[in-house]
Amino acid sequence: MRRLTSVDVCSGAGGLALGLERAGFDPVLLLDNNPVACETLRKNRPHWNVAEMDLLEFDPIENPDPYDPDAFEVDLLSAGLPRVKSSATTKRVETGLELHLLKATVLLAAHVVQPNALLIENVPGLVTAPEFEEVRDLIQRELVHLDYKFHWFVINAADFGVPQDRKQGVLVALKSRFFDRFHPPAPTVTRHITAGEALLPSISARGWVGAAEWAAQANRVPPTLVGGSDNRGGADLGLTGSKKIWAQMGINGGALSDEVPDPDGIQESDTSGSPLKKLTVEQTAILQSFPNDWTFAGKKTRQARQIGHASPPPVGEALGQAIAEALRG
Repeated sequence: MRRLTSVDVCSGAGGLALGLERAGFDPVLLLDNNPVACETLRKNRPHWNVAEMDLLEFDPIENPDPYDPDAFEVDLLSAGLPRVKSSATTKRVETGLELHLLKATVLLAAHVVQPNALLIENVPGLVTAPEFEEVRDLIQRELVHLDYKFHWFVINAADFGVPQDRKQGVLVALKSRFFDRFHPPAPTVTRHITAGEALLPSISARGWVGAAEWAAQANRVPPTLVGGSDNRGGADLGLTGSKKIWAQMGINGGALSDEVPDPDGIQESDTSGSPLKKLTVEQTAILQSFPNDWTFAGKKTRQARQIGHASPPPVGEALGQAIAEALRG
């Protein structure tokens, strides 16, 4: 079965691209403006063509070098875009950088790449919320005259084996001849994975005698990990409401640790005095379902932000498989 090709924009740490690779897509170009994220991509896939550039400044027609024009004859354009702000004020929705990136992706698809399929993953509200109706209309206006048809739907990463309640809004646009062949991916698991189940092997790695008891009470699916803003503080697990949920599972969501507990349950880098355990960067990657050998460039905070912003690879794989089946017929 032939491999398919893709261009991936706003690639981040590579979660979506990795999932698509597993589903049969080989990227001819990955684009991101974050130098640390680009370093992560190159560390893990040295053969990938990674371009460190802002999507809003990217014009392969006027500036083709070092890009191969033939590279844009691809099956899929994919984008795990920064989250469009969910706000009651239309003005904020219309002027946010995230929305500009969304529009730039659509324009890239419509005027340059024109792939057989377009995949955009973002907030659930992009699919259903009234304040994003104009955005949805804009996308369809740009693409419908090029013979694209659209599937809008929401999926939850937990349904695909990711130990996290992470709802994602998805747009899959396909050329009309492929449209009827596409079906949104069905869940791959019948039971969601709890925090305790996912983290027990790692949190007991130094022999903590209370690890099994801790895992037994961490018996719920964790809330959505967030990457946070590059302009805000250090690494943590989210806003106040999410931190309360983490605390109910015995996890201190206010910061990350440098190590898992020792046999006595002590984390040397944790000076908070709290009985709650802090997660490590590696454990947040487990909650995003990255493989153990996927490494992240940068220091702890930059690593945590890359992980929190990423699309979980199993979601990308499921979406990629559904798109590949439609394209291959």
